[in-house]
Amino acid sequence: MKRTAFSGQQLAQIDNPDPFAPPVWRSPVYHTPGWVITIVQLIRAIYAVLRFLTRHPVLDLEAAVLVLAWRLAGWPGPVIVVASVTVLLACWRVSWPTSFARFVGSPARGKWRRWHYQRRWLAVLTIARLVPVFRGQVLVPVLGKVRSTRYTDRVPVRLVSGQAPADFAARAENLAHGFGALLCRVRSARPGFLILEFVRRDALAQIISALAIPEHADFKALAIGRREDGSSWLVRLHGTHLLVAGATGAAKGSILWSLIRALLGLLQVGLVRILAADPKVMELAYGRTIFDTHGHYAADPAGIVAMLEGAVTDMQARAVQLAGKQRDHSPTTELPFVVVLVDEVAFLTAYQPDRQLRERVKAALATLTTQGRAVGYCVVAALQDPRKEVMSIRNLFPDRIAMRLDEPEQVDMVLGDGARDRGATSDLISADPATGAGVAFVGLEADPDPLRVRVAWVSDEDIRAMASKCAAAPSSDRELRAIDREAA
Repeated sequence: MKRTAFSGQQLAQIDNPDPFAPPVWRSPVYHTPGWVITIVQLIRAIYAVLRFLTRHPVLDLEAAVLVLAWRLAGWPGPVIVVASVTVLLACWRVSWPTSFARFVGSPARGKWRRWHYQRRWLAVLTIARLVPVFRGQVLVPVLGKVRSTRYTDRVPVRLVSGQAPADFAARAENLAHGFGALLCRVRSARPGFLILEFVRRDALAQIISALAIPEHADFKALAIGRREDGSSWLVRLHGTHLLVAGATGAAKGSILWSLIRALLGLLQVGLVRILAADPKVMELAYGRTIFDTHGHYAADPAGIVAMLEGAVTDMQARAVQLAGKQRDHSPTTELPFVVVLVDEVAFLTAYQPDRQLRERVKAALATLTTQGRAVGYCVVAALQDPRKEVMSIRNLFPDRIAMRLDEPEQVDMVLGDGARDRGATSDLISADPATGAGVAFVGLEADPDPLRVRVAWVSDEDIRAMASKCAAAPSSDRELRAIDREAA
């Protein structure tokens, strides 16, 4: 009797001459008809084509235009179309580089870089031990849409269930070498996702010249340098306070002068006043004309204390004036935005021999930092030693900048616990002025991930030019400001 199908038990007894041998169990074999295989493969091919066409509409349009040009004009048609598009893109790139980079350059670069990562993705993650195996199945983290600039790539990753960003942070060096980058940082994202930031070129390797004085500055976005991805470094002063920490020669003064330079246009129209405290009588004194014209300057400890306490009195009077009328301050010529610059604040809070003056400075700064944000007062303090016993109120500064520091522990003192583990290696910044001066890491109140930046270098000639502009202000304006200061 001929059988068309066999069970496992039946197959086990076929061709078995030894009745005492253990049975060999086999699964039954069924042959799928060829027409079924053809239909399945055809459906898969149609689905793949439709998915490709749906996901690449621009490429579909390009192909349709080239085919239409070839049908209408033969082989010269596609050549003319390609040449015309190339010329239009070149003109766009030259005339409007910003929009070209946004709509053409960056998307194209991102797709190219994604192909680069996709090609090495499985191999690098497997060798770095970031590809877990569950029940014999290999689980690979999913690569997302890459956003790329000339200097950095931001690679979103969907984690495998059970993974954490700390797993990738521990293998950041492996990932950097595996993908041929200078550095890899792990940025936090929503649960189940993270962003790998690869630094391919150092945008901060060279000194940045002083930026042009803006005609219309924004209190919440003052351009003072460059970020690691090549974009402008924008600093917010209105509605916050800023602490700058760095060793000698780290270029803390460039941050102060860059902020003043960015505010110069607003100073001249009366929307900003600057109160400058310069205990070492060297840094801010070089442009004293600016502060005498648009604010106040003090160098000796007693004068600094008097200036700070006067600012507290004015701030509290303004708070009484605005109480019940508005919750946020909007700068006007009557109620300008006041920036309190304090250079070498550690001398005033820790090293000042007069204990009474030290306590008065601490009390004034604590009052300004706790009550000044809502009424238009901002404190910008610079120091070398960030220890708590030196600067006991450092936690009252929401935004902080860590320039070159002497010890790894100081990074967390300035930017908060865990900042160095997230990539803020301020202690590794080079002491060579050509490569390290002005380089810093920024920790913002709204973003726990540190940002690497470099401030523009403001030379003595730039400061003199700024002071000359202020000295050339109309005499009537200077007289009115002098009257206001005397009345205050």
